[in-house]
Amino acid sequence: MKLFRLVILLALSGLTLQTQAFDEPKTPGIQFYHGSWKQALTKAKAEKKLIFLDAYTTWCGPCKWMQAKSFPNKQVGDVYNSKFINMKVDMEAGEGIMLSNKYPVDGYPTLFFIDGDGKVVKKIMGAQTPDQLLAIARDAAAL
Repeated sequence: MKLFRLVILLALSGLTLQTQAFDEPKTPGIQFYHGSWKQALTKAKAEKKLIFLDAYTTWCGPCKWMQAKSFPNKQVGDVYNSKFINMKVDMEAGEGIMLSNKYPVDGYPTLFFIDGDGKVVKKIMGAQTPDQLLAIARDAAAL
């Protein structure tokens, strides 16, 4: 509220408020892409990378565990951010409903590695530790 008052006072007095753009600080761990599935496929194809898709639901305990323990790991982030287009999709909402028809899931979480043409090249089911995610990444990157 105080900033809002300051901006109004400056505007009324004819002065301008100088602002500087800052990059959002990056947290360690996997940085997830926020575009659409179609955009992710295009990006994966252009960058010659696989998409790492975390297929989850909001009620899934192991999914929440991975979100809290595995995905924030710095080593995991370093590898996944450099080698893959990372996406998290709630398979019971929004675009996830369409994706669940294309990429059937038998349990949550399910981790997919998908090429730029939409073909699944690797599928892993269940929660994974940081060490397991690193081993999976090595295998998937070799495909």
